[in-house]
Amino acid sequence: MSEMTQTAAKPRIERSATASRTYTIFVIIGLAALILAPMFFYPIFLMKLLCFALFACAFNLLLGYTGLLSFGHATFFGGAAYFTAYVVKEWGFPPELGILTGVVGAALLGLIMGFFAIRRQGIYFAMITLALSQMFFFFCLQAEFTQGEDGIQSVPRGHLFGFIDLNSSTNMYYFVLAVFLIGMVIIWRFINSPFGMILRSIRENEPRAISLGYSVARYKLGAFVMSAALAGLAGGLKSLVFQFATLTDVAWQMSGEVILMTLLGGIGTLIGPIFGAGLVVTLQNYLATSQFPVTIVTGVIFMVCVLVFRRGIIGEFYASRLGRKLGFEHRR
Repeated sequence: MSEMTQTAAKPRIERSATASRTYTIFVIIGLAALILAPMFFYPIFLMKLLCFALFACAFNLLLGYTGLLSFGHATFFGGAAYFTAYVVKEWGFPPELGILTGVVGAALLGLIMGFFAIRRQGIYFAMITLALSQMFFFFCLQAEFTQGEDGIQSVPRGHLFGFIDLNSSTNMYYFVLAVFLIGMVIIWRFINSPFGMILRSIRENEPRAISLGYSVARYKLGAFVMSAALAGLAGGLKSLVFQFATLTDVAWQMSGEVILMTLLGGIGTLIGPIFGAGLVVTLQNYLATSQFPVTIVTGVIFMVCVLVFRRGIIGEFYASRLGRKLGFEHRR
């Protein structure tokens, strides 16, 4: 019996080893590409892509690994943008403390919103997040510190740690890249921890998780706050990159945009949201000055992906014969 077990386990071990080697190669290639990217692309475009990629990955942490669809993630993204922009411009905080303020503020907003939202499931959960997000939008419209429809403009980038001038596009890009990589490592560690395994069990079979004695509400709230904090990290970075924070950042359209990015790339995958964000941001960037309407082109691509790539582009690749051979489906 033990020999049969060892024989059956051998292919799984080999697939795991293949997956690890494949992931290592792809990570090295990806890092090299990101480091060399400013030599070939406009830094502002790259920084926008990284900010929204981190935002999409933060959203995917909630949807893809916990099974909770939020229509209110713009609250955390835009809220952190406002908090960061205000403390940096009005209080003179350095950029690192400004971003930290945005992350803490987004986490507190996530704690408040999550406390009410996790009491419901499915579409009711989504509608509660949308309603609370709209309440925050109107708060930002009326609040004095947000400067209403004008937003907070001319936000200084300042000096990182007091000596790295972030007004240089090159310095700012590598700072954004470093924060993006830190955020991705946090997400990777989170989903591969025992906490992440419990979240997956809640996504797959919540009644079973409850029967095993897990406090599902606490785990959901923890995932919600973590997702909000990482979305806030992306929002704080965005406010420094573009040097402003406006109502667009907290509007419901921003929540819809991050959902679109995640679905296009593939929910429940680590790099799917990055690919989806890259696709959407690239379309917005290169079609903005053309005759083609960006929203229609994006909508057509989304419909094609829904019809052809039911799991998202990266999700379908993972499930393909090549993806299975490389071990991606095993590591999903």
